[in-house]
Amino acid sequence: MYPGHWAQVKPNTPAIIDAASGTQVSWLELDQRSNQVAQLLAQLGLGVGNHVSILMENNLEYFSLAWGVLRSGMYLTCINRYLTPEEAAYIVEDSTSSVLFASAELAQSQALPDLIPNCLHRLSVGGEIPGFTSAEEALANQTTAPIEDERAGDTMLYSSGTTGNPKGIKRPLSGDHISAGLPGVEVNNPYGLDADTIYLSPAPLYHAAPFGFCTRTQALGGTVVMMRGFDPEQSLSHIEQYSVTHSQWVPTMFIRMLKLDDEIRQRYDLSSHRCAIHAAAPCPKEIKHQMMDWWGPILWEYYAGTERNGTTVISPQEWLTHPGSVGRAATSILHICDESGADVPTGEEGMVYFEQPQRSFEYHNAPEKTQSATHPIHDNWTSLGDVGYVDEEGYLYLTDRKAYMIISGGVNIYPQEIEDALVLHDAIQDVAVFGVPNADFGEEVKAVVELAPGQEPSDALAGEIMAYAKTHLAGYKVPRSVDFTDALPRLPTGKLYKRLLKDQYWPAKN
Repeated sequence: MYPGHWAQVKPNTPAIIDAASGTQVSWLELDQRSNQVAQLLAQLGLGVGNHVSILMENNLEYFSLAWGVLRSGMYLTCINRYLTPEEAAYIVEDSTSSVLFASAELAQSQALPDLIPNCLHRLSVGGEIPGFTSAEEALANQTTAPIEDERAGDTMLYSSGTTGNPKGIKRPLSGDHISAGLPGVEVNNPYGLDADTIYLSPAPLYHAAPFGFCTRTQALGGTVVMMRGFDPEQSLSHIEQYSVTHSQWVPTMFIRMLKLDDEIRQRYDLSSHRCAIHAAAPCPKEIKHQMMDWWGPILWEYYAGTERNGTTVISPQEWLTHPGSVGRAATSILHICDESGADVPTGEEGMVYFEQPQRSFEYHNAPEKTQSATHPIHDNWTSLGDVGYVDEEGYLYLTDRKAYMIISGGVNIYPQEIEDALVLHDAIQDVAVFGVPNADFGEEVKAVVELAPGQEPSDALAGEIMAYAKTHLAGYKVPRSVDFTDALPRLPTGKLYKRLLKDQYWPAKN
């Protein structure tokens, strides 16, 4: 389904609510506004298969722009609002976007005109940007009727670029009418999303998971409650205020909510909340147990990527009997393989691959990256670069990303296990673990810690943290040193730019 359907079924029901202000956009308004966007794109000469980018903070207009592109049979690229002008311009140019909608509130937007010579149509939202046309003025003259040929578009989102320049993830368009729905909306919906859903989105809309769950909720007729940015206590308040039924989070959000005072945590009525979905980064088992003790057994977890090459899902009840697992394959066939590509025995670690009837994506303008994600033997098996194993019941357990693995004296050490242990220390707000040079062993374990409010860095505290690690981890996994930082380079999506930390400790490569 899509806004045009729900505008007929329940025109005055809210499709979107701004959590902070309470401002609502009805289904009729969303349908009409997105039709005007589609009409404008058609007037500019764009059609099926063209590319459009959005660079905006979370606001209500994001949805009308997005649906206008998606109901025009085009590719939509949502750009990370925290990128530098040069980084944002790279994505606009690399994606071959013919149109850019940019927010006047973002400083990056002001610097873009000279950096995107091949993007012919630049439209500003919410104010003036030199070298841009006002989107509001351009849209005001458009009819609210649908365009003649409404095909289903898709996103072409960019990888986060934690190990280099981001690359667009491109899938073939279905060619179906938009009424057939967006790709994957009803294929994998164990969470019970439907027309009665009230879905809280605390994360940035440029990211694949929040954007995907928001549009999926709307495609199914549910209401999205959009937060402009995550705040631990406000999230709880919004669940009560809007009688939220579903939500999606990343583990760092859980950790921040758990560190709230008990009085604040118990202040809000969360009884409407029946499904909390989480992914994006591994969740420490103890953190998830604490969240279940607080919220009840409502936490659903999945493992997937923007590539949409496969998914695993685990229910709360399954997780309680298989703690640490990210579930069983819900789409595609799961394989764990060694370096040669051979399947490894049950319980043995290896690269995680998903098998599909045929490869479903490619990295735009990056055939070498597409090939590196492809199994050495089977062209229809692809990997997100993660290492893990499956148990006898087919449940997948992720160990870490292969790129982050530390090899010390020939021993493989996975940072995630160490991070999961350290983050439970009362003084630690966030932590990153990675390998740094060691003359004898090649690499050694380093921890960089962001302290909880009220804590001060000191040699004594570093020693206390290492002593804590020794009581919870095998000796070879204990960090040899602990450094402190004001804030780790973690995006609101929960992803950590670990490369930026590692680069400070490794000699520059010529």
